[in-house]
Amino acid sequence: MNEYAQIDGSRFEIDINSQEYPPILKDSPEAPEVLYGIGNPDALQPGIAIIGARKATPYGLSCAELFARQAAQRGLTIISGGARGCDQAAHRMAVEENSPTVVVFGSGADVVYPKRGLQLFQQVVDQGGAIISENEWGTPPIAGLFVRRNRIIAGLAALVLIVEAGLPSGTFSTADAALRADRDVACVPGCISSPNSRGSNHLLAQGAFAVVDQDSLDTAIEIAFTHNSYALLMARMQAPGTPVMDDLIEDDPILSALAAEPLSAQELSAYFDFSVGELSRQLAQFEMQGFVQRGRDGRYQVCPA
Repeated sequence: MNEYAQIDGSRFEIDINSQEYPPILKDSPEAPEVLYGIGNPDALQPGIAIIGARKATPYGLSCAELFARQAAQRGLTIISGGARGCDQAAHRMAVEENSPTVVVFGSGADVVYPKRGLQLFQQVVDQGGAIISENEWGTPPIAGLFVRRNRIIAGLAALVLIVEAGLPSGTFSTADAALRADRDVACVPGCISSPNSRGSNHLLAQGAFAVVDQDSLDTAIEIAFTHNSYALLMARMQAPGTPVMDDLIEDDPILSALAAEPLSAQELSAYFDFSVGELSRQLAQFEMQGFVQRGRDGRYQVCPA
């Protein structure tokens, strides 16, 4: 009998040659041959990895929460390793925002570790996210597997954001994997006298993008998704007048309205049965996908050719 608590949810296995295998991960070094998962395989979309110290300070936890919430509100999948500290803080914010999040286990996907994360991991699955692993069902947590799984976290992400890391730190293996996969790496700077921030500051000195506020995270996301093209750059190329974009406009009432005239989220709420907050999140996702652009007056319009 498995001594570890179980997560309720649909199980899936995705072979690297399957159409369901995430293209962004397949395009990374040492992509796993099989992904074992519980939850929704559609959650395996290009996203942002938010990682940091397990023994996180209040500063590190608050940064993980702040930036995970921001990314979730912009419609991005949050990817992390499920470890206590910064990882779980990022997953928790995604759950609170009802946004998909992907937890990459170093054990089998059915072996909950850390055990105290069971309730959070169950919420991840219940709200449309996924728990995944390259390890076969029932694989116990072994130290070396956690380092190896970090390349999957990096491989699924267009951007890896490190919110807090000391020296030495296992976080560096994820940063190294991100660089090998040609992904963008960003760090939140910390106090130079804090041991918990020495790793983050060291990466910044080596050229990582500095995320100092919400605006700078938006910039990092834009750069990363343009650099890594998946979904975003391809979507931007599908401008109005092409069959794909025309079909999207025809099928989506919000895009259809914006194709007719520029409108703000507040103005759209007068036409649709959505709150301003819901519309803002949807518009932010459309903006990230390159379907719409926001003018200086705050109104949105469908991107021109």
